[in-house]
Amino acid sequence: MLEFLRSFCLSLPETTEEPHFEKTSFRVRKKIFATYDFATGLACLKLSEKDQDLFSLFDPSAVFPVPNKWGKHGWTLAKIDQLEQALICDLVRSAYHQVAPKKLPPSPTPPGT
Repeated sequence: MLEFLRSFCLSLPETTEEPHFEKTSFRVRKKIFATYDFATGLACLKLSEKDQDLFSLFDPSAVFPVPNKWGKHGWTLAKIDQLEQALICDLVRSAYHQVAPKKLPPSPTPPGT
């Protein structure tokens, strides 16, 4: 699922992939909207509080707030190997739009989702 996550993140306008400590990060105009931790297999995404609550309802064991003050700021962990591709896309889109400038074009819908 990492390759799917990577390819979808990089399909979003002006997204780059850069190292972030022991992780990789996906950024739009230098702002991180998602990271992936190779050691744990967890993605971490910047969501609004509302989106964090909504996505956590799907499967609280697979999508949940970071268990500290970062979680209260919308940072959300996702076990992407346990999620369907459509849900991963929705999570990434929400995180991207949380940090991307509003004037960027809308994110694409991946084929087959």
